[in-house]
Amino acid sequence: MVKKYTEYKLPTAEEIYLFHEGTNYHAYRQFGSHLTAEEGQQGVRFTVWAPHAAQVSVAGDWNNWDREEYPLHKLDESGIWSGFIAGITEGTLYKYVITSQQGEIFFKADPYAVHAEVRPATASVVKSLDGYKWKDAAWKRKRRPIYQRPLNIYEMHFGTWRQKEDGSLYSYTELAELLVPYLVDMGYTHVELMPLTEHPYDLSWGYQSTGYFAPTSRYGTPQELMYFVDTCHQAGIGVLLDWVPGHFTKDAHGLRMFDGTPLYEYADPDRAEKRGWGTLSFDFGKPEVRSFLISSALYWMDVYHFDGLRVDAVTSMIRLDFEREGGGWRPNQHGGVENLEAISFLQQLNKAIFHYYPNALMMAEESSAWPGVTKPAHENGLGFNYKWNMGWMNDTLDYVEASFEARPSKHNKLTFPLVYAYSENFTLPLSHDEVVHGKKSLLDKMPGTYEQKFAGLRLLLAYQMTHPGKKLLFMGGEFGQFIEWKDQDQLDWLLLDYDMHHKMQDYTRELNQFYLNSPALWERDHDWEGYEWLNADDARNSVITYMRKGKKPSDTLLIAINFQPVPRVNYRIGVPKAGTYMEVWNSDEPKFGGTGGRTIQTAASEKVEWDRQENSIALNLPPLSVIIMRRSTGRRKKA
Repeated sequence: MVKKYTEYKLPTAEEIYLFHEGTNYHAYRQFGSHLTAEEGQQGVRFTVWAPHAAQVSVAGDWNNWDREEYPLHKLDESGIWSGFIAGITEGTLYKYVITSQQGEIFFKADPYAVHAEVRPATASVVKSLDGYKWKDAAWKRKRRPIYQRPLNIYEMHFGTWRQKEDGSLYSYTELAELLVPYLVDMGYTHVELMPLTEHPYDLSWGYQSTGYFAPTSRYGTPQELMYFVDTCHQAGIGVLLDWVPGHFTKDAHGLRMFDGTPLYEYADPDRAEKRGWGTLSFDFGKPEVRSFLISSALYWMDVYHFDGLRVDAVTSMIRLDFEREGGGWRPNQHGGVENLEAISFLQQLNKAIFHYYPNALMMAEESSAWPGVTKPAHENGLGFNYKWNMGWMNDTLDYVEASFEARPSKHNKLTFPLVYAYSENFTLPLSHDEVVHGKKSLLDKMPGTYEQKFAGLRLLLAYQMTHPGKKLLFMGGEFGQFIEWKDQDQLDWLLLDYDMHHKMQDYTRELNQFYLNSPALWERDHDWEGYEWLNADDARNSVITYMRKGKKPSDTLLIAINFQPVPRVNYRIGVPKAGTYMEVWNSDEPKFGGTGGRTIQTAASEKVEWDRQENSIALNLPPLSVIIMRRSTGRRKKA
């Protein structure tokens, strides 16, 4: 029998002190609703922080939402209210009834609730997190730093990857049975889930949250989410979660004006308002808010075994002038644009995460050229271990969307990202934001004929794989989703009935495996020794050539990319050593939907100086293609 009631103790003086200091990193253990037994009676202990409230009570479905029957009591002058209500059982709906100092009454969801009603209903739900038996111990033992290992992330939105025939959503458990085999078959190392924290509006995609400790009930119970993560781990798939500490929704039942005052948000409306998004920023200088947010971050790792977080909208947190080009912001005390409180918070967050989980992945979506995002916090960096390379993404997509005629004039879009490629630990994202709201799908961004669009997408994915940095691709890109992400309907899986889309999926699968089996593409991702330009300057032909290097010289790969829809015959590239070079990748193979224009299978080097190398080879580059060569060591090395 699953134990539903556990011993719960009121927050100790030390825990309260740490909470108000901003260093109670497991506040969810003290706050919220906890099934427990007190004085021989079973029921629920409720604890909430509402320092400016005149009165706090609990109302729910068991007492017809009576707002006066069950008042909570202040523990002390700390602003923490608590109370035990006997007889309440798991599944009970509840809200806090907050009476402000001015006599206004608010019904608020529990900030620390671990479960919630299915939208559009908004009550919190009493729920035990006990009862699930994890089977991922082997995965946890094998966790290692990822810097010199392959990292290939499949980004997805849980509700629109697949849906049932009637359009309803799969549960966490049901989708695990469909998704995990797919991830394994396709060769991904990790899956990144767009936010699963409870949120009222489907089309916010989870980025406007009300429940920082409650996995959305759209897809089931907390235990079902545990099953999902566990199933991924048992199959060797890491799981990352999008997490949004930058802002929260204004919905009446949420955090806004929680106790009648700006409690979680800044009191200054100019600082609180995220103008372009219609949301509110957390007050990062308030210690209790720091305890709340860092506890939330750790909660997803403690309770649900997530392997890391992708922290959304970091730029909006650390820049006071974010989306305020016309004014409406005030410089910090030193006259700068930095939000010093947010910077300090992020440093504290990452220190806490890596203290408890040294091998966690903490990825920042930071869209400016802010220095030191992946520099350790103790060296005055933000303390993340990875940053989304938004510059590479924007430049690359700007280039591949351009007409073939315009590409020579945009050649710097291919070369400039290498100037800063090793300034941070980067992940190369081709993310959801780039295939929605009129931006077109990756496939439809490509110029040219139907066949050229597919050739362009094959080229783009291989270019991403061979560029320094870890990899991320949004769902649908792997098989050439033709219409942009619709954010309400499932992906167009019916496209796999068409030959070119099926071949595109096959291509991505084989490319992923090639990446996993090629140390040169990941062993030195963050080290200049892992990359060498051969020719960066052939703008006229729209060709770039370079080498990727692993720790072993025999792993070195030569990459030649032709961004034009015309072949390049006898295209000469320098090689690091004399010998015979073998083709190990050709994006134009017929089995992938290509034209069949192949390079010669082997190319013997000639004593002709080229690209600052003493030897060189001549290749035939098919239209819109990526060709990868490896020096033969006597027998062909399987990629």
